[in-house]
This record gives sequence, C-alpha cells and structure tokens, in this order.
Amino acid sequence: MTAAVVDAALPLLSVRDLCVEFDTRDGVRPVVQHVSLDVHAGRTLALLGESGSGKSVTAQTVMGLIDPPGRVTGGEVLFEGRDILHASPQERRRISGEGIAIVFQDALSALNPVLSVGSQIAELLRTRRGMSRRAAWARAVELMSHVRIPAAQQRARDYPHQFSGGMRQRAMIAMALALEPRVLIADEPTTALDVTVQAQIMDLLLDLQRESGMGLVLITHDLGVVAEAADTLAVMYAGRIVEQGRVDEVFARPAHPYTRGLLRSIPRVDREESSLWAIPGSPPTVLSHVQGCAFASRCDVALELCGAQRPELAAPDAQAPARAAACHRREEVFHGQV
Repeated sequence: MTAAVVDAALPLLSVRDLCVEFDTRDGVRPVVQHVSLDVHAGRTLALLGESGSGKSVTAQTVMGLIDPPGRVTGGEVLFEGRDILHASPQERRRISGEGIAIVFQDALSALNPVLSVGSQIAELLRTRRGMSRRAAWARAVELMSHVRIPAAQQRARDYPHQFSGGMRQRAMIAMALALEPRVLIADEPTTALDVTVQAQIMDLLLDLQRESGMGLVLITHDLGVVAEAADTLAVMYAGRIVEQGRVDEVFARPAHPYTRGLLRSIPRVDREESSLWAIPGSPPTVLSHVQGCAFASRCDVALELCGAQRPELAAPDAQAPARAAACHRREEVFHGQV
C-alpha cells in the first residue's frame, strides 16, 4: 500500500457506505446498512443508539474484527486517505494500535487474567516497538500513571481481578494509548461503572485527547455523556444512521422522531412528572424484514409512505446543510410542525 498525502482539513477516519451482514439459521441478515462517518483530529464523534442498533459492529468492522459468520458486503473504511478494509495483513496489523485503537466496554474480559496488568502493557510495547524488557516495563508504569492509576509502580504487578472496574478501564485505556494511536474508539467505556467513576473516565479520555490531538469515537447510549463530551453525533437505529449533526444543534432541534423521542425520555429536574416518557414498542430484530422506515411502527407521526418506502438521509432544511435525517417528514419535525 502506498503512502497517502494527508490534508489536515480532511478526516483522519472516513467510513463510507459501510454494509455488514451475518449468516443466521434463518438466512443472511444485514446488521449495518450504508453507514457513513467522519472522525477528525482533536474532535469527538458520538455514535448513539440502543443495544442492537449496530454501533459496536461498526466499530469492530473498522478495527478488522469481523469474522465469519459476519462479513463486509460493501463500502470502504479510509484511514488517513488509505483504504484499510482491503489492506494486507501486515499493514492492517500496523494500523491496529498505532493508527486506530479500541477500548472495549468489558475490561475484565479484555484483559488476560493470568498476567499482571503491567506485563500485558509491556508485552505490547516489546512486540510492537521492539523495546527491551526493562524499557517496556518502565513505559508501562509511566502509561498507568498517565491514566491516573494511583501507585502505578506497585499496581503494575497486580492482576486484573485486583483492580476495581474503574481502574481496569483505566488500564485498558493505558494499553490502547501505548502505541500512540491517531484515532481511539471507546465502546461504551463507562458501562457498569457508578456515576462518579463514569465522570472520571470521561474526563480522562477528553484530557488525553486534548494532549494528543487524537480523534475520538465514543460509542454510547447515554445522552448525558454525548451532551458533555461529543462535538458531533450519529444516531443509529436498526443498523442505519437516522440522524447526524453537531450535538448542540441536534439536541436543540432534532429532525428525526426517534431522536426527538430519545431526548423526550430524559428525566427533567426543572419540572414535575408523574412518570417517565418512553418510546412505545420495540426496535426490530435482525431477523425482521422491514420494507420501509424501521422506526415507522413506533413513530407517532408516521405516514402510509413510511411503511412502504425507506427514507434517504438528507438535510432537513436548506439553511442546515450540515444536518441530516432519514425521515420522510424531516422538514416538519425539524421545524416543530408535527
């Protein structure tokens, strides 16, 4: 693969029209359909959606972690202008970790239980950077200290089960940062952590981003985390992106009924409510055959057209070209007319 000249104004990572499907006992089922995303240096993109929406599969595809029965059936993933979906195994290995790294949500499963945390980070540095045992260990301790693990010199000799959930997540972040990636994907990095620790982990990620200028992809279903941490967001539903835009603009004026429903379901401290509002119904499963809009059966403004024809992702207004929503009534929703 030849090196590409990268324009600083261009995204570090571009996903274009990505499609992924899985073989099931009931036949082939699409899991990610025509997803396009851009990740820029020093910026945070939130990939928002409920469980099963395709967020993690998208991230795993970017990292080259999709194996049979899953397969990529279309699209491209460009890192610094180079197509990495069709890269050689050697090039793919170099990009994984050094170009793009991932932090998984279950740190206990991701870490080897029979090796100390420090030795796992050091082994990565020895294998990928050719460091001596002594230098790799010193750098591992330095990385653990950098992600604010107290007494890193001593804790580096501890095993994953001796760490709390928050400390394990910090150790995973240290490992992900060991090769100084340009893009970091954080897949539900605060799941199962208490609120205080969640805030600490998010503050840590954003501080590290400011120091390094890396692009950050934040996969989450937490609207509060998106509001605090992200610059732009892409809302996923049933394997497709249904809305994209700047976080402040989308939260202020959603253009898709699903996004509007998510925002409406957030508890408000400035008003009394007898019960929390929820979007009725359930999302379709991967086994469902949906001809039109996947959200139509749960939508309070759906038309007959919505059940028959899938809407395209397009701007809801000529004055908002950076916004996009996949809804037949996007203009009306955006302007608050329905």
